[in-house]
Amino acid sequence: MLIFLDLQTTGIASEDVICAISLLYEAELVAEFINEGKKIPALASSIHNITNEMIAEGKPFKESKAFEILQNYNSDEHTLVMHNASFFLEKLLLHSLPWQGAIIDTSRVCKHLIPECEFFSLNFLRYELQLYREEERLKREYSIEYPLVAHDVRSDVIITKLLFAYLQEMATVEKMQELSFSKVLLEKLPFGKYQGKYIEEILQIDSKYLQWMLQLDDLDEDLRYSLKYYLEGAI
Repeated sequence: MLIFLDLQTTGIASEDVICAISLLYEAELVAEFINEGKKIPALASSIHNITNEMIAEGKPFKESKAFEILQNYNSDEHTLVMHNASFFLEKLLLHSLPWQGAIIDTSRVCKHLIPECEFFSLNFLRYELQLYREEERLKREYSIEYPLVAHDVRSDVIITKLLFAYLQEMATVEKMQELSFSKVLLEKLPFGKYQGKYIEEILQIDSKYLQWMLQLDDLDEDLRYSLKYYLEGAI
């Protein structure tokens, strides 16, 4: 069975915790605020629009319906589908839920199958791939009346399912599972001073910038792999 997951956290540091989670599986959509007793800083709220007042009545993750569902289906017979899987899995592990099933990371699969995309954020792909054209159909299927908004877990889990359906036209579930663990050689920088520029071109004009970027602790695995590839090739 496929289980689509999205979550939001109190921040991006390793100690930050889940503050909202949504699951979409079979004919059910589950969305919950989570309260682990950790305050949400203003910077995080400014991105996902979740406030401390909103999670005040929330349960700890281990007492949530989402936790129960994931525990019940935590086996190799089931596949968790996420956009940015490494971060989500890290947070599930932090909350004592190491996922034992299969994994599809739609972000990494997109990098493999649609490398010409300028960016790979979920909201960018929503518009670049015109996924929004199918939103109303899926909203009717799940009796959703609210508008879909970026960084809202109820919305993003829907967009993730639409993205998965788009990718299914290009690869099987098994192939996507394989690609989710295959490193991607990126052609362009996804952020920073030279955002959107070809790494090969940057290498010619400012190799020190790439060397500096390689030292960043929180660098994306694929970007680190790509920077090493281009820099070592220039030696």
